[in-house]
Amino acid sequence: MAIKLVVFDIAGTTVKDDHDVSKAFQAALKKFGYEVPVELIDPLMGYEKNQAIRQMLRLHERREEKITAELVGKIHKEFVQQMILHYRQAPGIEPLPNVEETFAALRAKNIQIGINTGFSRDIADAIVNRLQWQEKGLIDYLVGSDEVELGRPHPYMIQKMMDAAGIKTGKEVAKIGDTEVDVREGQNAGCKYVIGITTGTFTRAELEAYHPTHIIDDIAQIVDIVSAK
Repeated sequence: MAIKLVVFDIAGTTVKDDHDVSKAFQAALKKFGYEVPVELIDPLMGYEKNQAIRQMLRLHERREEKITAELVGKIHKEFVQQMILHYRQAPGIEPLPNVEETFAALRAKNIQIGINTGFSRDIADAIVNRLQWQEKGLIDYLVGSDEVELGRPHPYMIQKMMDAAGIKTGKEVAKIGDTEVDVREGQNAGCKYVIGITTGTFTRAELEAYHPTHIIDDIAQIVDIVSAK
């Protein structure tokens, strides 16, 4: 079956990220008394952020009863505020190399472009608005992790886009991302191609452990992959 939809992650896959997300996550945790090294945060960045916060707290809080919904919500609110401010105002918010050209090349082949993320929709909107991807006609769908029942690695964000596109099978979909949870999301959605990319958090060796169909170093390689017969 021909590919009709390609779903891309944001930070580290399509948008430059110099550990900015992890640093904001780290600062939000620190405000509430939790000192967490960035290298422990990086692997969780593809997850829905409330889930990631709970996972971090479980590593650093001996008393499970202290990990309340209220605490998680406060940390997440702080993270969201920092991220929206960052993506609206910080210099250097830009697509990674060949991203916009790849979007355009795929759309020229009548392949739809979806963007999904472990971010909530308000952060995702801040990024897409800053880059003007909708105004440029480069993307068709945008889904944040708070718009579905469960975020990655569950397949619901991809399925939401498939429903909007009228696509009935994952065999007509490709998913690309830079983390373990991106790969597992694509696998759980039954995507024909599940592509790991080395421009973000995970190295090639780290991605290989999760068995994506492809691992690439340049996002432009997707055009040939999804055009293969």
